[in-house]
Amino acid sequence: MIYKSNKNFLALQRDRYNLHMFDIPLLAAVLAVSVIGVYVINSATDGYAGRQAAGIVAGLIIAVFLSLVDYNYIAKFDRVLYAINIVMLIAVLLFGVGANGARRWFSVGPLGAFQPSELSKLFMIIIFASFISRSRDKMGSFKNFLKLLIIYMIPVGLIVVEPDLSTSIVFVFLFIIMMFVGELGTRIILWILGISVPTLALFFWYIQQPGQKLLQGYQLSRVLSFLHPQDYLLTTYYQQYNSIMAIGSGMLTGKGLNNNTITSVKGGDFISEPQTDFIFAVLGEELGFVGCCIVLALLFLIVIRCLVIAKNASNGTGRLIAVGVAAVIIFQTFVNVGVATGIIPNTGLTLPFVSYGLSSLLSNYMMIGLVLNVGLQRNRR
Repeated sequence: MIYKSNKNFLALQRDRYNLHMFDIPLLAAVLAVSVIGVYVINSATDGYAGRQAAGIVAGLIIAVFLSLVDYNYIAKFDRVLYAINIVMLIAVLLFGVGANGARRWFSVGPLGAFQPSELSKLFMIIIFASFISRSRDKMGSFKNFLKLLIIYMIPVGLIVVEPDLSTSIVFVFLFIIMMFVGELGTRIILWILGISVPTLALFFWYIQQPGQKLLQGYQLSRVLSFLHPQDYLLTTYYQQYNSIMAIGSGMLTGKGLNNNTITSVKGGDFISEPQTDFIFAVLGEELGFVGCCIVLALLFLIVIRCLVIAKNASNGTGRLIAVGVAAVIIFQTFVNVGVATGIIPNTGLTLPFVSYGLSSLLSNYMMIGLVLNVGLQRNRR
């Protein structure tokens, strides 16, 4: 009887989710880049690779589980997820662990720290996808846009207060992409651009004025060091400069993993916390141009597979979820690599699936699980 029951369950799952259409290339690319990340983390700093490997195993289990839970069913709880998200972000401000002037984490004992803003990305993708799908016929109305903007601004405002400016920027990019894919009216898009472009120019002008109040000291220093690197070479720009030198020193094939020479990033202690924000510097130095290209190609493949799944999704909710995940991965990749190579100001974003950080890793695997779920239901109408 138990065997027959299990057989019937598997048959039901196969018919409902098209299990033969499971996106193996997507999952294989995720696992491949994750494994590379473990090796690079182990080379960058002692004591973190084991946790990252355990996070990959847990993330894989969660991803497979979520791939078999109907995303349409999950999207029905968008209001519950939004409430959990807000409570979580308020709680971390009140009871979270503070470090370097920021309060972004909950302590979870031997597991390290949990960062709610990472999980918030996943929640907001689901919330945006559900809201836009329900309101597709009204997306061109200014009233509906304001409603969505308010929904968006509350969690972003809480993240800014932590402060976590880099994650806030991710939310801005995510909002713009999902609005575009959600077919926001042309009139509203032009209105947004007409306000945002001059506002951004005004922002950069204002933060350089004496007594500005928008950015904290370390945030302002990062922006100014990007604009005038020669003036901050021995202070704020020091890490980015060393990162560029490390990547260049790796040349074509790198110096090899676990390199401990005094001139290396790890051996010379030229970059603090190289296993997180500046993992690409370690990657470039020890695996060279070839290693960097392999990692970027795998991340690009992940994004492409997400977009292919979005194109073939059975409904708007699935399409928006897959596009939202692709947007987060490609934006964080661009920012992390951009910081390590000095083309954008220093921020605190991780390289997806590569940098150390269990909150980021597990959230990314959960996103991939939802994308796999969308792909499994691609022929369901």
